[in-house]
Amino acid sequence: MRISTNTIYAQSTSQLGTLQSQLARTQQQLATNKRMLSAADDPIASARAVEVSQSKSINAQFATNRANARSSLSQEEVALTGVQSLIQDVQGIAVAAANGSNSPSDRATYANELQGRLDDLVALANSSDGNGGYVFSGYASTTQPFVKSSNGVDYMGDQGQVQLQVASSRKVGMNDPGSAVFNGIPTGNGSFTTAPVNGNAGSGVISGGMVTDPSQLTGHSYNIEFTVAGTNTSYTITDQTTNPPTQVVASAPYKPGAPINVAGMQFDVSGIPADSDEFTVKPSDRQSLFTTLGKMIDTLRGPAVTDSDKKAMTDGMSAAINNLSLGLDNVLAVRSSVGARMKELDTLDTIGSDADIQYAATLSGLQDLDLVQAISQFTQQQATLEAAQKTFKSVSSLSLFNFIG
Repeated sequence: MRISTNTIYAQSTSQLGTLQSQLARTQQQLATNKRMLSAADDPIASARAVEVSQSKSINAQFATNRANARSSLSQEEVALTGVQSLIQDVQGIAVAAANGSNSPSDRATYANELQGRLDDLVALANSSDGNGGYVFSGYASTTQPFVKSSNGVDYMGDQGQVQLQVASSRKVGMNDPGSAVFNGIPTGNGSFTTAPVNGNAGSGVISGGMVTDPSQLTGHSYNIEFTVAGTNTSYTITDQTTNPPTQVVASAPYKPGAPINVAGMQFDVSGIPADSDEFTVKPSDRQSLFTTLGKMIDTLRGPAVTDSDKKAMTDGMSAAINNLSLGLDNVLAVRSSVGARMKELDTLDTIGSDADIQYAATLSGLQDLDLVQAISQFTQQQATLEAAQKTFKSVSSLSLFNFIG
């Protein structure tokens, strides 16, 4: 069979083109270090690589979110540390100020010092978050949370806590609203408050008390009235919430410092109450740290001339110191929560880093080129192309015209 010159050229050109295309493809794989240059090379692996790449990108975004959350929580931690130190400082000042031997000028000095601490506390409560907003404003981050007014210090933020997605199934609060840190702190012992009625003539002092049986708590207000008949002193407890008031303990003998129990609550009265002296036991109210300091300052600036005045000052300072302690407990609880969230972020960072390594390894297995195999294949294809080119040159030279002459 005779093979025409045109056929030889056509077949050779086609074969050389194929060999050059294969060589170019291998060269591109080596240049990009990728096994798949298009989805057609391996559809299944290509689809899987897209899924893993998306997961890797999402994981990277979670890492960014955790960094942002950690920055916000660090700002709050700094502010709470300052608040804690300030309250502890105020506690020391309050104890010294409550000393009954202080002169009016001493009490005025302590009141002025506490006023400065109150201003410092407001400044800490209005701490900046470093991004042009405020740490304790809730969702309303650009609103100054605490503003002084004729009523004391008002909260202008909201009750929200900004949540940020830091893992596929976990959100973390980036802040705490000021209302949860500085406001709404229970008075007394957290369940009920005890206090003398103004005008008591005796030296009786009631303790803060404690809850002995939560199941018996009624949430009612009670009045303890003392009766002195000769050398005998007794007390009567009346439930003031019922209508009409109900007597729950009648003419019980009084012993200074002995425990008094009513409705799951226990407290004691020390000293010597006078006839008709009264004390109250009420459910705890809620007040802010600012109110506690304000009442402490007002108590120190009040008159302390008569024995009744001095006793009222002592009772007021005692209640304020107790409420200040509850405020500190609340700040410590919030700070503990912040620390727990920061610790969780550290744990999630470790998990996220491990996941990122796994994603990278999976992508490498799906996409990366086997360099040894590719280089070997490139060398082989290069040699094949060179051989084909030489062969074509030799074949194309087979012409009678080369022998005529």
